[in-house]
Amino acid sequence: MNRYPLWKNALVIVALLLGLIYTLPNFYGEAPAVQVSTTRPGVALDNALMARVETSLKEASIAHTGLTLDTAGVRVRLGDTDTQLKTRDALERALNPDPADPHYVVALNLLSKSPEWLHSVGALPMYLGLDLRGGVHFLLQVDMKGAMTKRLDSMASDLRIQLREKNIRHGGINREGDAITLRFRDEAGRSAARGAIEDALPDLAWVASQSGADYVYTGRMKEIAEKDLRESAIKQNILTLQKRVNELGVAEPIIQQQGADRIVVQLPGVQDVAKAKDLIGRTATLEVRLVDQEAMISGVTEGLDVFPERSRNGDINQVPVKKQVILTGERFETAQASFDDANRPAVAVKLDATGGRIMRTVTRENLKKMMAILLFEKGRGEAISVATIQGEFGDRFQITGQFSPQETNTLAILIRSGALAAPMEIVEERVIGPSLGAENIQKGFDSTLWGFVAIAVFMIGYYMVFGFISTAALASNLLFLIALLSLLQATLTLPGIAAIALTLGMAIDANVLINERVREELRNGVTPQAAIAAGYDRAWATILDSNITTLIAGLALLIFGSGPVRGFAVVHCLGILTSMFSAVVVSRALVNVVYGRARKLEKVSIGTVWKPGTGA
Repeated sequence: MNRYPLWKNALVIVALLLGLIYTLPNFYGEAPAVQVSTTRPGVALDNALMARVETSLKEASIAHTGLTLDTAGVRVRLGDTDTQLKTRDALERALNPDPADPHYVVALNLLSKSPEWLHSVGALPMYLGLDLRGGVHFLLQVDMKGAMTKRLDSMASDLRIQLREKNIRHGGINREGDAITLRFRDEAGRSAARGAIEDALPDLAWVASQSGADYVYTGRMKEIAEKDLRESAIKQNILTLQKRVNELGVAEPIIQQQGADRIVVQLPGVQDVAKAKDLIGRTATLEVRLVDQEAMISGVTEGLDVFPERSRNGDINQVPVKKQVILTGERFETAQASFDDANRPAVAVKLDATGGRIMRTVTRENLKKMMAILLFEKGRGEAISVATIQGEFGDRFQITGQFSPQETNTLAILIRSGALAAPMEIVEERVIGPSLGAENIQKGFDSTLWGFVAIAVFMIGYYMVFGFISTAALASNLLFLIALLSLLQATLTLPGIAAIALTLGMAIDANVLINERVREELRNGVTPQAAIAAGYDRAWATILDSNITTLIAGLALLIFGSGPVRGFAVVHCLGILTSMFSAVVVSRALVNVVYGRARKLEKVSIGTVWKPGTGA
């Protein structure tokens, strides 16, 4: 009656072993490290870079405990923080000889100390939030007025091109504050141009007026278009920040919108605050221009803009381009790494409608000529792609060249998010030191430990052997929860630790229901074996109902909450699932081990069983 089949016992044992394996990495701690990544396209992160790093460390007489290469870059694991700082300085000098033009990002980092065999089975420590690990918190203010100005300037430029193409005469197009004004010399000219203007810029609400002898047509952004502009600016800036933060190798950064025009950036584990601030505050823009091929042949570049281009072999070519800007980064809607018809790596690009119209005209008039995509950062420009125009194309085309698949992916990222949609400034900056994070972890650990001990003392004192079994099931629940958080690579925060402590209190409720149900059956004169079976079977419905209602509340917090609330909700929901398994399946397996072998069971140790009418 109270014996599990072999497969159920095997399931419990396997679950406990897996829980132990995936929980272990969290107890090894972290070692100081230095990460080398790149901010430049065409700069490879390969074995050659790893060899350069190792050579630089040997020349500086710096001992390390591990050197690894992955998609994020080269990581050097070190023994202490003093060596970490020394290593960073040595690698900065070796890899970036010109501080004004760095090719690599050398940042302080932390790496897990867990052994390689755990890594090989995917057992990694869970991520720790800013309040536990320490790090830096930024609050960025997005300049929506600047975004509006930039958009209106672009609209005015597009309108000039379209009116010129349609041979519509006007007295000037200007941006005045938050509006675009068109001037005409007579009412007939304004009326004739009205349809073309409204079709060209449907996002503007147009009003006719008169200023002196001029007939004026004024357009202001519609409310819905202004709302879309604000939302797209925030989303584009968040995407750009995410790509930049990746250069720091930050695990689980938090980058999210706060209010209508602010962005919160939290970087757990970042020790190099100056480097983080530099990356986040970086501004970048994209431009498309035609290459001056005569200047490339003759070498005479006077009066032209010249930008460097890095080839695949590391050489730097100088590319002279014409002054006229064909397109800017805001015209690029999407960019994806792909392959062309000849199965060569390429980047598939999509422009907005206006950008497509401009590109169609330019490419038609400049077949077989070269075009460059330029990336500007901190006042310096660089040609990230130089290609020959092979045919007329509009809003969709491919960029091909001497690219590897990895380089096309990098180029696609730069095109998609190389530019900020709106300027930003840091309005708040907070640094949480590792010591404060360690103190928070210790306090959270102590509160969970003493809460567990208090529950264990009560359960064992009140329910005897069944209390001991319930405590063991509760310990397995904690093991499963930590293992699941680690396996999912979830981020643990202080609210998450609070959810763990709450889960312990809630999880024991299921065992209390089971134990009391067993007692009730014993009071009714049922045999011990039958009482155990009935206790588990009849308590299951109540346990399921109570946990489902609590899970619904947790899912609501997860869906509609943000920040610390979501951190609490994730642990809370996972804890409910693990508690149902441990309280019912694991505890039943333990009960079966203790009592299931006896064919005739006279008594079970479940505390005092009061029988009605007997006084005992």
